[in-house]
Amino acid sequence: MVLTENTVLDRIKEKYEAIGQDPDTHLEGLVWSKPMNYWDYIHTDALLSLQIQRTTLPDEMVFIMYHQINELIFKMILWEIEQVSVNEHLSAAFFSSRLMRISRYFDMLSESFNIMGDGMEVSQYMKFRNTLTPASGFQSAQYRVIEFCSTELINLIDYRFRATIDQDTPYEHAFEHLYWQAAGKDHATGEKNTLMKLFEERYKGEFLQKMKEYNVINLWTKFKDLPDSDKQNIELLNAMRHYDHTVNVSWVMAHYWAAEKYLESGEETAEATGGSDWKKYMHPRYQRRIFFPDLWSKEELDNWGISNLDGYKVLS
Repeated sequence: MVLTENTVLDRIKEKYEAIGQDPDTHLEGLVWSKPMNYWDYIHTDALLSLQIQRTTLPDEMVFIMYHQINELIFKMILWEIEQVSVNEHLSAAFFSSRLMRISRYFDMLSESFNIMGDGMEVSQYMKFRNTLTPASGFQSAQYRVIEFCSTELINLIDYRFRATIDQDTPYEHAFEHLYWQAAGKDHATGEKNTLMKLFEERYKGEFLQKMKEYNVINLWTKFKDLPDSDKQNIELLNAMRHYDHTVNVSWVMAHYWAAEKYLESGEETAEATGGSDWKKYMHPRYQRRIFFPDLWSKEELDNWGISNLDGYKVLS
């Protein structure tokens, strides 16, 4: 049906009268509004002004832009997760479609590590990285929120301490035993390094709020609350497994290999900018970050992050 002019005007009138507004006022506002263009809508000038180097080394610009792109994609991922988490009439089809969107974003992130692995000169990176200390990609708050939104807290607890954590554990205590505390905390003494102290000073309050908010609406809990018929939906099961493997194995290992190239380049062996034992912190076989553990076989769980890094069995 082609809308006539009167039909459109009637709909405008109905829209604004429903909220107590004068339709004529809004229509007159259109007379004086400027036409839309791409650069104003995307805020191109503002976006392109956000890349500020700390050194004179050209490849630092690649490093900055790459991480800014990551943060924009993380925002897209959180946008999709929220649509599932707040959905009170969730279907298997909707759940699957949003999970596959998220997985495609992470697939893109995994592939993009070629930019980091092959797109910067090692010699330049090893120089400009010193100006970043103690800053680290570890301090991406959005990525931590993605984890809180994806699974139950127990699956994010350091593997060594999971037996001591349960549903009655205070959020503050659980926070102190999250797997990523190992990157900046000496568990023998409880002392935290500068990277962790600065990170928590900025984001700890927000993290505790997200931990509480998503305790019952994270993706794993939403899945477990579905009707049994939906929980057996093959498309949804494969979407869940794809997301879990992509985030916790494929993307992590792409990051791991890029870090290995630079930090063990042969020119100079270095620790991560935050000072962490990055190999044990990053590699999936150590921390065993698994969002949806019940969706994997014992064999798959036993070999998590050790074998079959490029894929996993698709259910049929």
